[in-house]
Amino acid sequence: MTHPPSPPFPAAFDAVCVFCGSSTGNDPLFAAAARSFGAALARRGTTLVYGGGHVGLMGVVADAVLAGNGRVIGVIPEKLAERELAHTTLSELIVLGSMHERKAKMASLADAFVALPGGLGTLDELFEIWTWAQLGFHDKPIGLLNVGGFFTPLLALTEHMARAGFVRPQHLELVLSDEDGGRLLGRLESARASAEG
Repeated sequence: MTHPPSPPFPAAFDAVCVFCGSSTGNDPLFAAAARSFGAALARRGTTLVYGGGHVGLMGVVADAVLAGNGRVIGVIPEKLAERELAHTTLSELIVLGSMHERKAKMASLADAFVALPGGLGTLDELFEIWTWAQLGFHDKPIGLLNVGGFFTPLLALTEHMARAGFVRPQHLELVLSDEDGGRLLGRLESARASAEG
């Protein structure tokens, strides 16, 4: 009796939620990393879930997935969609009433979370999903695309918080950091496989 070949291991995620800036920043490296990350998702057949905008790194990563014939789900509050910030050529655009609904919907659709460079909104989304993991509300892997050392000061701050007794060291380990997007996805996939195994 023959058996079908085993799927590649670890299996790719069905969907990854990306948090990133609504601007591109002042270093071309950021947009290049977002474009490369989007292409990596498309190659893996992994759906991008993101904030639904067409501007900044949000638009760059979405366009890269679409260019690779990948699937993109945008989730945007009605107020932002009305300001003509919504990306109009996505696979699916979900318009909701509030930022709280947006974040909950994005979280429910994703198997993992990755933060790319961004501003206050990116940090808000990252820390909320990190806190939810700390409290046991989800066990999905979280990653930082630390391109150009963008998140290095943030990681130093969280380590300082742990030394000061406000964060348990094991909760720092809930977030993986890598400067290479493809490698980061592989590490997140391995982390999920280890948790499930």
